[in-house]
Formats: sequence, structure tokens, C-alpha cells
Amino acid sequence: MTVRIICDSACDLPKEVINEYNLQVLPINVINGNKEYKDQVDIDPNEVYHKMREGEIFKTSQITPIVFEEVFEKMAKEKEDCIYIGFSSGLSATYQSALLAKMAMEDKYDDFSIEIIDSKAASGGYGLIVYEVAKAASKGESKEDLVKLANAYVKGVDQIFTVDDIEYLYRGGRVSRTSAILGGMLNIKPILEVNDGKLVPIEKVRGRTKVFKRMLELIEERKLDSDLENTTIVITHGDYVDGANKLKDMIYEKYGTKNFIINSIGAAIGAHSGPGTIALFFMKQKI
Repeated sequence: MTVRIICDSACDLPKEVINEYNLQVLPINVINGNKEYKDQVDIDPNEVYHKMREGEIFKTSQITPIVFEEVFEKMAKEKEDCIYIGFSSGLSATYQSALLAKMAMEDKYDDFSIEIIDSKAASGGYGLIVYEVAKAASKGESKEDLVKLANAYVKGVDQIFTVDDIEYLYRGGRVSRTSAILGGMLNIKPILEVNDGKLVPIEKVRGRTKVFKRMLELIEERKLDSDLENTTIVITHGDYVDGANKLKDMIYEKYGTKNFIINSIGAAIGAHSGPGTIALFFMKQKI
């Protein structure tokens, strides 16, 4: 029996990938005022970005242990082998909810066992890990081998992104008020990474064109022994398709990369990064 891969909506994978590999995707909660939505279910990312441009504020909340228990119990009753790969524990408490649900279900069902893996990643970096593990699962790899593979991808993924408006990072507590004001005035675009599961600033660049060039340079500096021509590179964006395609073309021209996954950043991540965000994800070494 094929091992079922479970993840959450912060992976930002396209629906065709989700459907192809029969992924169970749990939606993160998105809050706007007194209304609560399920990411990728009853709220569209582009609607979120439109409202954010108009000044509306969105927040998110973790998936609760109860939701995980419902999903895990269904798997237990059907005796389905499964692995949950979660959104970075350094950015969300959702991973902790999954651990609590795992303990509850293992107490209730003696023969139930699920592996819980912290991706230490977000958006397309998280999605790339899920994608590669799901591909291996579809080929009949054992649960033990899939766990080893997942942990290798967690260590190997590189995650670089930039935001169009530093104000959104300020709202999320990622930069100071002074940095947000100066960044807006001087057209400064921060480049950040997700490192060991947490957001870490790398440097600041002035202007969008220079940001793309610098992101291209960072691939060269970080790729180690990765075969960029034949690897899969994921690009996600906050309602900025043209920017994502431009970056894709630049990467193809420089490295000859054939395989890309390009998708919108969902509301779970977009509520904090804002419209105009561009994020780049690749494996920096062969696995």
C-alpha cells in the first residue's frame, strides 16, 4: 500500500500536484476582522492580496489538535500508513498540534503509527520537500525510506525570498518601524531566508531589478553540488505572476533548468509577506 502524505496549506503547491499525488492538505486558518476562513478552501489568495493593498489586515492561526485528530483517526480506522510533513515549527504552532494529536491517537489505537516531520520550511520550500517525498511514495518507497528522504530534503532545501513592501514584515514583527519607514522611502527590498525554520535577513537591495540579479547570484553561491539543470526549482509569488516568470526565465537562461513549479503564495503565508512577494526554493545539494 502506498504511504499517504499529509501536509498543510502553507506548502503552496499547485492543485494539479496535490491531485496527482493524492496529498491530504489541511487548511490553516486565516482571519480578517471577525471572519475566519480556511486557506485555499473558502478564501482566494488574490482576494487577500487585493484587500491587503486596500489596507485590510489578515492574521492566521494554527491548525488545532482536534482537526489533526479527526484526520489521523480516519487514517487509523482505515489502517493507512501515513507521514505528516508540517509547516516550520519556528513559524507556526501547527507542528505542535500535530504532535499532540499523534499522542492522542496512538493512545487510542494500539496499531496506529504516524511519522511527524518538521519541514523547517515555508511556502515553496516546504512544498518542494512534500513534492519530492510524495513522488517517492508514489513509486512504492517504504515508510522508513520516505522518512529518511524527507529529513535529507529538510537539510538540503534553500529558501530565499523578497517582499515588495517592507511594511508587511513590520506588521508581522520581522523588522522595526524605522526600517519599514526608511525601506519604503528608499525603495529598499530586503532579501531574507528561512534558516533552521526561522526567518533570517540576508541583505538589503535597492530596487526590484537588482533584487532578481542578486537572487540569481545567491543560487550560484549556495548551490553546492546541486545539478540545477535537472533539479526542480519552485518559485512562489504574492499576486506577481510577471515577476515569477521573469525570475524563471533568468534562471533558465543562466542554469538551463528544465523543471519549475510556479504557484501563488496562499493566504497562510501571504497574510504576513504581502502582495508582490517573490520566493525561490531549490535543493542546494544532490539527494
